[in-house]
Amino acid sequence: MVRVLGSALFVYSCVVAASQDPTAPLGWQKPDTVEAENKNKQPPLPKLQSIVCTNTGQCRAVLNDKAVLVGETINGFRISQIEAQSVTISHGGKQWKLKIFTQDVKN
Repeated sequence: MVRVLGSALFVYSCVVAASQDPTAPLGWQKPDTVEAENKNKQPPLPKLQSIVCTNTGQCRAVLNDKAVLVGETINGFRISQIEAQSVTISHGGKQWKLKIFTQDVKN
């Protein structure tokens, strides 16, 4: 009887031990995967449609059908710089350079 009970406890303890990661720190719990994915997701990059510059050198860009200036935000992205052929945007410590023409036009 003692052997049967001892064997049952041994098997049960092996199943419980296998359900936990032995290399994980003490007290660590696996994060909820849906919550972790939402934290790492960034909004899609705005689409650069056009850039218009005045004679004085001030440029305005059209992103996602909205005219923006340097310092404004669109969909969570801050407009850092607008040049004649490109717009630099930033979000979460990262920067992207959107170009008006991404490929050379060949004749």
